[in-house]
Amino acid sequence: MGDGCPWRAYSSSDTRVEKASISHLVLDIVLRRCPLGERGHHSLSFFNRSDQDKNPASLLCGDDDEDRRIPLPMNDSMFNFLAIVLRSMPEIDQCSWNSMVSGFSQHDRFYESINFFICMHAQDFVLNQYSYGSALSSCAGLKNLKMGTQIHASVLKSPYERDVYMGSALIDMYSKCGNVGCAQKVFYGMSQRNTVSWNSLITCYEQNGPAYEAIDVFKKMMNSGIKPDEVTLASVISACASLSKLNLGRELHNRVIKCNKLRDDIVICNTLVDMYAKCSKIIEARWIFDTMPIKTIITETSIISCYAKSANIETARSIFVNMPDRNIVSWNALIAGYTQNGESETALGLFRKLKQENVFPTHYTFGNLLNACANLADLRLGQQAHTHVLKHGFRFESGPESDIFVGNSLIDMYVKCGSIEEGKQVFKNMACKDWVSWNAIIIGFAQNGYGVETIELFKEMLAAGEKPDHVTMIGLLSACSHAGLVDEGRCYFNSMNKEFGIQPSGDHYACIVDLLGRAGFLDEAKDLIDNMPMQPDAVVWASLLGGCKVYGNIELGKYVAEKLIEIDVNSSGPYVLLSNMYAEMGNWGEVKRIRKLMKQRGVVKQPGCSWIEVEGKVEVFMVKDRRQAKKKEIYQLLRTLGKVMKLFGYNPIAHELDENEEGSSDFH
Repeated sequence: MGDGCPWRAYSSSDTRVEKASISHLVLDIVLRRCPLGERGHHSLSFFNRSDQDKNPASLLCGDDDEDRRIPLPMNDSMFNFLAIVLRSMPEIDQCSWNSMVSGFSQHDRFYESINFFICMHAQDFVLNQYSYGSALSSCAGLKNLKMGTQIHASVLKSPYERDVYMGSALIDMYSKCGNVGCAQKVFYGMSQRNTVSWNSLITCYEQNGPAYEAIDVFKKMMNSGIKPDEVTLASVISACASLSKLNLGRELHNRVIKCNKLRDDIVICNTLVDMYAKCSKIIEARWIFDTMPIKTIITETSIISCYAKSANIETARSIFVNMPDRNIVSWNALIAGYTQNGESETALGLFRKLKQENVFPTHYTFGNLLNACANLADLRLGQQAHTHVLKHGFRFESGPESDIFVGNSLIDMYVKCGSIEEGKQVFKNMACKDWVSWNAIIIGFAQNGYGVETIELFKEMLAAGEKPDHVTMIGLLSACSHAGLVDEGRCYFNSMNKEFGIQPSGDHYACIVDLLGRAGFLDEAKDLIDNMPMQPDAVVWASLLGGCKVYGNIELGKYVAEKLIEIDVNSSGPYVLLSNMYAEMGNWGEVKRIRKLMKQRGVVKQPGCSWIEVEGKVEVFMVKDRRQAKKKEIYQLLRTLGKVMKLFGYNPIAHELDENEEGSSDFH
């Protein structure tokens, strides 16, 4: 045997095993170190038989030929023992090799499996469909596309090129390595296909996208006369969840209900709960959850996410607390729920509890943590979270997918906290960047008023080969608006479809209308709205109304305000803006008319709100707020400051207030 063969790593240099039989010393070591159970020790007794031609590698599988591929309970010591056994054999047949390649693969020992496969090939043994299938499964487990492609090349030269089992294994390998194109080519190049083949391609699209292709392949499968099994249904239901295809999901659910075999299948029930949860159908999701005979962590986590997304966060927490077992995915679901529902302080508290319980956080955990810090605009907390990120090994220099995800979250947190330089530094330190990275830094610079710098970043993005999307263009147009770059904004808006294939949406129109309105091009903005390919929404009209207020165009402002009121009669925004415009013109009769109209329609202006952090605690203040513990001291200080301000010529603007509020304008 060549020195490069893998089993040499398992035995020390002084290990001596009889060539024709197994040493009693080795058996003693294995019996003492391998808790194999009754069946495992029965298998060891196999070596005491007189028939030494029996295959020792069959310990990895059943003793009988027909049971050869059913794995037995194994552990590291047993694998090491088998490697020594294989080394001791004077001759190793093809079945022994295949058993080792298959056994290591089935027990997630992928490196060893591939090494045995390579040695088997080096020893000039004929590779069959079981050798190739197990090796491809190991490549899939390691996501080793290069090795998988090399094995595929060998398959093409073998008699198994058109074997249906081999085709399914190749599709699975390419799928798990993320190469959808090659998986598709293998599938459509197969002369025969079975349920496993169809399942492999459906699962490929469901896991790698686009999810709608999984549904299309499922329809082709049904038309070809192949019956779906539990794997098919689970994958297609999961695709429905990704696409929020509720009607098709319900059709598949009905198919499951009609089949006794599938009705209580745990995997299918889990996907159904997830599908209904993602489609915001809490009642259906909860009904399946309650009727499941066995609930797994996956099921409970799905229902937690369902309640969290529907703003029923307390029910989500109740389920979380009562879970017999929790993993990091469960923690992530609850932390994300609190973050998404605006309860960022609670989300941060859950992260601290997670650390106290020694649960190891993932990149998703840190993404939620950083989102919570961004929501609070708390730079100090964000910097502390960044320290935790670095302690857990996310360095951004190597560029794995998880590091990119955390890096993007860090950029978003820093720019939302106003620390542009720290956000830019994280961006620069990232070895690999995706379109989310570019969008995060572009949006961040735009929101903080760096118009020229945003345009430079956009040019760098194009030079790096990244294609902009609709989010990129919103950031770019917003930057032009805030910086008053009218010509540049017009140019980028007109180039969206021509150069980048992006059809402008309502959000893009709102940005360009805001740009034109701020610059005083009100008629041009109005013409643009009139020629929109879709119905203008409230955001678009509000952007124009803001420009009307700045430039005092009362006629156009009145027209725009009426359009806004048509869209939402209960929104106070257009009433207040129009009232302010009349007030600035001194037309107090119209101001009173609008206030009266608001009262008649029951429209209430939302009170202003401010936040301030004092000694690590965020305090919230609202207009005429008298709930504060130190309200007397606060209002006394405000009166003092008001008197000082008036000495310097400050005159409070009272036209936004009702008559009975004007005396208390200092407290607004």
